[in-house]
Amino acid sequence: MSSYNHKAIETKWRAYWEKTQAHTVKMDPAKPKFYCLDMFPYPSGSGLHVGHWRGYVLSDVWSRYKRLQGYNVLHPMGWDAFGLPAENDAIKKKIHPRVSTANNVANFKRQLHEIGAMYDWAREVNTTDPDYYKWTQWIFLEMYKHGLAYRKEMPINFCPSCQTGLANEEVVQGACERCGTQVEKRNLKQWMLKITKYADRLLDGLKTLDWPEKVVKMQESWIGRSEGADVVFAIDGSDHQITVFTTRPDTLFGATYMVLAPEHELVAKVTSSEQAAEVEEYVRQAMTKSAVERMANKEKTGVFTGAYGINPVNGQRIPIWVSDYVLIDYGSGAIMAVPAHDERDFEFAQKFDLPIIPVIAEPDGTIPELPFVINGKMINSGAFDGMDSEQAKKAITEHLQKKGQGKASVQYKMRDWVFSRQRYWGEPIPIVHCPECGEVPVPEDQLPVTLPDVENYQPTGTGESPLSAIGDWVNTTCPKCNGAAKRETNTMPQWAGSCWYFLRYADPDNNEALASPDKLKYWLPVDLYVGGIEHAVLHLLYSRFYIKFLYDIGVVDFDEPFIRLFNQGMVCKDGAKMSKSKGNVVNPDELVEHYGADSLRIYELFIGPPEVDSEWMDNGIEGVYRFIQRVWNLVVRSLNDLPEPTLASEKMRHRLIATVTERIESFKLNTVVSAFMEYINQVGSTLDRQSLETLVILLAPLAPHLTEELWQMLGHKPSVFDAQWPKADAEMLVADQVTVAVQVNGKTRATVDVAVDASETDVMSAAAEITSVKNALSGKEVIKTIYVPGKILNLVVR
Repeated sequence: MSSYNHKAIETKWRAYWEKTQAHTVKMDPAKPKFYCLDMFPYPSGSGLHVGHWRGYVLSDVWSRYKRLQGYNVLHPMGWDAFGLPAENDAIKKKIHPRVSTANNVANFKRQLHEIGAMYDWAREVNTTDPDYYKWTQWIFLEMYKHGLAYRKEMPINFCPSCQTGLANEEVVQGACERCGTQVEKRNLKQWMLKITKYADRLLDGLKTLDWPEKVVKMQESWIGRSEGADVVFAIDGSDHQITVFTTRPDTLFGATYMVLAPEHELVAKVTSSEQAAEVEEYVRQAMTKSAVERMANKEKTGVFTGAYGINPVNGQRIPIWVSDYVLIDYGSGAIMAVPAHDERDFEFAQKFDLPIIPVIAEPDGTIPELPFVINGKMINSGAFDGMDSEQAKKAITEHLQKKGQGKASVQYKMRDWVFSRQRYWGEPIPIVHCPECGEVPVPEDQLPVTLPDVENYQPTGTGESPLSAIGDWVNTTCPKCNGAAKRETNTMPQWAGSCWYFLRYADPDNNEALASPDKLKYWLPVDLYVGGIEHAVLHLLYSRFYIKFLYDIGVVDFDEPFIRLFNQGMVCKDGAKMSKSKGNVVNPDELVEHYGADSLRIYELFIGPPEVDSEWMDNGIEGVYRFIQRVWNLVVRSLNDLPEPTLASEKMRHRLIATVTERIESFKLNTVVSAFMEYINQVGSTLDRQSLETLVILLAPLAPHLTEELWQMLGHKPSVFDAQWPKADAEMLVADQVTVAVQVNGKTRATVDVAVDASETDVMSAAAEITSVKNALSGKEVIKTIYVPGKILNLVVR
């Protein structure tokens, strides 16, 4: 019997797929399309480990399954290679990021070839390719023309280690998401994208998607829609006024003080001379803290400004304080404080001995323990006393609107996207600054604006981009007046290229447009998107924003990019996520060498439900390797002596078809593997031809190299993926036997296999022949028989 040689077989079939361009796809109106996409990787220097393999295997199994079902499957791959990680890696290695990126891509590509995935490499994209980022810049210019891209000086998150500004989404618990350094606040002029304009549409669109509920909730929470009222407070003795947003206008009569965020522009304008020094010092200290630190700090701090606001509903003078528990980037950066009905305000008022006035009571009118933060009956609220507090929200808002002191409003926690980075390795922002003309967009026929090829690209540490020091590149002429001008020196964030890359796969070589409308219409949107949950907010939210904008300007005819999302769980080792620093990374190269790619593919599926984290066991792949050898040996034996099919073999074949299909459809891929193992255990030493062919086709998405070889051995021309996914015959799935539990006084003594239509008498007769049942009945009288057809026979004795 010929033995299974995984090295020879896998080398042979990868060469065949490449030579025949087996995975290259074209538009085919005669076939339904299916677009299956991996979140394209950042090509790090450490290469792929077995945790990365998991997602790629999942998506490839699905892609191959859909191809066998007759779909025209687009399954592309590319590289998210711009940004901080690539630049930091290059600085560490003391080489240019272009060089390190090319080296890393080559290594990743080699490893991805070994997976045996059906990637269409003819569609490969790289975000650092000028032919690609020409269109990233084009999208930015379109946003600029439509008023969505603008510059603003503002306090931003600044990482002193990476020496660049960060979006709010890139700050995790007060630290830089990339390097872990504590983030500072700095005032810098930044490019912003007006993502807030799309807030409601981003929320509403979530309802149409087949996404994990956890991801939907995370995006809803990040967008953070709140309904309430804008309330205008005059400032006593000043022409200035403060507008606050509140979700509880019903508590306005209980507002006993106000608080401004330390960054608020009115702090300096309203502070009295007596309080100025104390306020300035407090503001200086607050600016050294991140928003997360400020919100996490349980000890309330603050300083009185010496100014007073006027409560618009009762005319009361209330003191204006400065405190870091109020954030500038939520609402207006100012609050009305109602200590009787808000926990933070209550703590602050107690510490600084400020008035606490309850204005909502229990429904029966009794004064509750404070702070009372739920709905109730209005008290101490003038004409609104006795009203339900929920009704009072609307009534008080209408009252304010009539007086010109407020209006109904909706606010979002999400802020506009900080789009500037003070780094070299990113897409140049295609804007020219002219002393005569101001901001001037680079004309489309001059795109792409390419990065200069320089040796020194390290961050300046001053807040300016390294590009600002490259005079030959910065100094240019204004496209409008031809006068001397300077290029924008900030670059785009890493997310810019990944927000739309899935569109470019449809038409990667197009020099005239982002992609042709016909190809976009045929391939898009993405039917299945596979990747980690760590991208739940950043990448997925930004991509949805980009697509909604491109839909608005007529580039695409859909406004949600990813119909179905699947988040694979992590592969852990020794109870922790695999990482180089923990020393628990498992390199797939050695496993492929020893066991073969198909063994590793199947083991990646077998280690646990694909959506949950799973523990890697080094010896687990041994069992999978033995299983593959058993499949090989079964086919070889059977071909030497092919038996005829029997009713029993046909029933088993159709049960396997039904089971595997159902489990793939429901993404229970670990149980797909166990279904094959159970089947191999049940069949004899040989199988009939039809059963063999069915087994090979069903196993093909999981083990493509093995099944290509077996398909050829069965006398077929390649490829097995040109075959058709089999369908189960419903009649063959009807069981002809059932297993009945035999109980004596409710205790199970045995089971008995009987015909589906067996009578109670037939079951009794079969049970009476079983020794364990005979012993349980010995010397006893059966006084009652309970029979549940096809399930239980219970004999009651005494």
